[in-house]
Amino acid sequence: MKIRKNLVSILVPLASVLLAFLIGAIIIASLGSNPISAVGYLFQGAFGKANNIASTLVKATPLIFTGLCACFAYRCGVFNLGGEGQFIMGSIATCWVATTWGIEGPGATLLCLLFGAVAGGLWGAIPGILKITRGLNEMIVSIMLNYVATLFMGLLYTSVLREGNVPQTAAVPDATQLQRIFPDLRVTWGIVIALAVAAVVQYFLFSTSKGFQLRAVGLNMTAAEFNGFSVKKYILYSFIVSGALAGLGGSVELLGTQYRLISGYAVGYGFDGVAMALIAQLNPVATVVVAYFFAVLRTGANTMQAGTGVPTSVIGIIQALVIVFAVAGTALVKLPHIRQWLSNHLEKKGEVK
Repeated sequence: MKIRKNLVSILVPLASVLLAFLIGAIIIASLGSNPISAVGYLFQGAFGKANNIASTLVKATPLIFTGLCACFAYRCGVFNLGGEGQFIMGSIATCWVATTWGIEGPGATLLCLLFGAVAGGLWGAIPGILKITRGLNEMIVSIMLNYVATLFMGLLYTSVLREGNVPQTAAVPDATQLQRIFPDLRVTWGIVIALAVAAVVQYFLFSTSKGFQLRAVGLNMTAAEFNGFSVKKYILYSFIVSGALAGLGGSVELLGTQYRLISGYAVGYGFDGVAMALIAQLNPVATVVVAYFFAVLRTGANTMQAGTGVPTSVIGIIQALVIVFAVAGTALVKLPHIRQWLSNHLEKKGEVK
């Protein structure tokens, strides 16, 4: 049964990607370009040179963190749509420590990462507290808090922490920035932190008793409560941890890539993370893979446009189709007659083997 479930979890995202690329190929062909050539340029832009590979890893890093944020919360049965706000609050805390405390070096870097995670966790706790105490819808509250965080960031880089006449904050000192893994490539130790965090989340959710209890709450809150689980505690816990994951991602992004707060910072990362988690069937390791796949699309889009004239918006269409097909496929698989057909089909396959 477990093998069948895992197989379906792999087949649904894979089929979604193939269908999205098929429709994308039709769109490209209708624009008068060769789909095979366009895909070739796409992957050349992502993997053609070492710098391209490094750029892909850089783009994947924030998506991994916001994807893990959504994944952790959804496993507890709550919907944290505030990953972007938590990401931004982590960046704000990091910027404040890095640019105003007058400390530099590896110790300052670790302190910035800690403050980023704490800030994200505290921001994530707000919808959790309002849900368990007042019964408010966490989706609405967390989305609204995204705008609050964005506007608060705007206040900081235009007035309180503004640098000179330019609406931006001062840059993180060189000694405090996350160092590059290879001197000539853009990729920093941030990607290593992201992969390590994903491994920890995977282990916690699927290899510890607390992780089992959290997932049990997500599967059936009523049954979990009758079995003595503190449902409200786990709901609040999931919001705090998921917020901390996003906040840590914001800290890594600021220290390793952006270096300063500015208009347009972190736009879309939160909702992208929700998409990653859903496509990955709420599996942390699979979320990393999906985040990397989306980063490949985004890195190669410009090369595809330069080589074939196909606009980068086509990649946006393919990304949206992957999300739609993945969500629709997951919903279809859960229908009783579809699930029974899949079960019977897989059993026959096993008998033939």
